[in-house]
Amino acid sequence: MNTLKNFAFGVCLCGTFGLGLALLGACTSSGGKTETVMSDSVDTEQGNAVVEAIMSRRSIRKYKDQPVEREKLETIVNCGINAPSGMNRQPWQVRVVDNADYIDGITEVFKKANPKAAEEPGFKNMFRNAPAVIFIASPKDGSGQLDCGLLGENMVLAAQSLGLGTCCLGGPIAFMTGNQEAASYLERLQLPEDYVLLYAIAVGYPDESPAAKPRDAEKVKFVE
Repeated sequence: MNTLKNFAFGVCLCGTFGLGLALLGACTSSGGKTETVMSDSVDTEQGNAVVEAIMSRRSIRKYKDQPVEREKLETIVNCGINAPSGMNRQPWQVRVVDNADYIDGITEVFKKANPKAAEEPGFKNMFRNAPAVIFIASPKDGSGQLDCGLLGENMVLAAQSLGLGTCCLGGPIAFMTGNQEAASYLERLQLPEDYVLLYAIAVGYPDESPAAKPRDAEKVKFVE
């Protein structure tokens, strides 16, 4: 794909949740009362793929032991970098890792520092056992966090439309940036010196089907 010609897969693919914006609930009123609704209950326009992807997307924390095709990862990232950004600054850096050696290696460092976490049933890696991880970084001055949130929302919705599950993760980032033994893995992402990891997105084929959680419709109001 020409738009991805400057990205390099290997350990990672170069290119970028802080503030992803998705309307998952609708404000309904009856007798002046505002109700809490389930996203499953909101009627969507039949055949509207975008709305259907938004309303059906869930955070997935269990994944099948199945790799994600590079073509799908490229599509996801390409959708991400087409997100809007202030003055088109595109202030993100994206690293895609589907290298099992990298994921297993950083997980071993994590297990050494957190032995009890590794004892949890079914634990395979620190990214919810996902076979692929997308790391998003933003400028250290904080100027790109909103834009990186928009980028991430594009990516999780693109993944949903391709039959993949995702989960936005902050814990692994805190570990990677705070553990000295993890420093070598952080360096392998080859981020610019003025950038810092913001969050990660686990990507894989879902091995669960979580139910929708309630959305607080009282937080949505139309101003007359």
